[in-house]
Amino acid sequence: MVCARSFQLPPRAHLATTFSTHPAQTAMTARIQQLITLAALALAALWVWTFVRQGQLLWALLAPLALLSILGAVLALEFVLLRLVHAADLTPRATASALASAWWGELLAAVRVFCWRQPFKSQDYPDLVPQQSAEPQRRGAVLVHGYFCNRGLWNRWLQRLREQGTPFIAVDLEPVFGSIDSLVPVLESAVSTLEQQTGQAPVVVAHSMGGLVLRRWYAKPGNEHRLHHAITLGTPHQGTWLARLAFTVNAREMRQGAAWLGCLSGDETTTLHSRMPRFTCFYSNCDNIVFPPATATLPGADNRHLPGVAHVDMVDMPQPWEELKRWLAMPTEPTAPAASDALSPDSPRG
Repeated sequence: MVCARSFQLPPRAHLATTFSTHPAQTAMTARIQQLITLAALALAALWVWTFVRQGQLLWALLAPLALLSILGAVLALEFVLLRLVHAADLTPRATASALASAWWGELLAAVRVFCWRQPFKSQDYPDLVPQQSAEPQRRGAVLVHGYFCNRGLWNRWLQRLREQGTPFIAVDLEPVFGSIDSLVPVLESAVSTLEQQTGQAPVVVAHSMGGLVLRRWYAKPGNEHRLHHAITLGTPHQGTWLARLAFTVNAREMRQGAAWLGCLSGDETTTLHSRMPRFTCFYSNCDNIVFPPATATLPGADNRHLPGVAHVDMVDMPQPWEELKRWLAMPTEPTAPAASDALSPDSPRG
């Protein structure tokens, strides 16, 4: 493992020329999810054909329910673990009804994201990068997805940003299962491109593991003035208990107490000092991937609790989107809000 202290980015000039990677290099996650989705549909079709031939129409109609029940069972196990591992976390423990509601919302979100947006629709909204001008243009946004995802995760955001004429780049992080360190140049190139084309530091929004890519990039000396603000959604800033059940390189780096996280934290202590007020961190007591809940918070950041919202479903909640609009509209460097670990009164589906 490469310690954060010894990690070095290539020169910025080189990175700026390598942002537009070849489609064959950025389609792996989409291809994998396409294969999984099509295999599931083929299995359902075989089920229907088999029982229709036998004249058992009721059993034939149960094929979609059977597939959903498998996904639902996996998600239910995650919520059970979340409930058991809450332990001494100071975030209010979710009620059984809140967990059930979050489970249903996550089931729908998982189908929407992993069976449609990411495998088949990830290129529907191309990046919107303006021509370079002598005059500063509208501030842009960089959107960074998480583990085993791609830019299709942000499709609803990308559609809105295009309609509003806001410059944006939504990255595809690959290699999919490599070290988080190996993903940082992709973010560097996106930030550099928007800097050059708009003349302003962008707002970066990151979901899940993407927030760790962002922090690793931000820890590099000199980047403190290249970030207008950061918004993280369900990022395992302090690791997540669930990562102990996964064995890819980047999953191991997200385990609680992982050496990689220790290196990152040490690097931030040395170089960042009080810069965490540039972060707004959304977290939830119903996050089925990043738990215990407070592991998705950062000391010194503006931590916002979204009660009753699960991990992927968090992306489609209104509060993070409104926070992005607020920071995009700020023309000058604002006074950072006071860091807060208190619960936000915001309704999760306001």
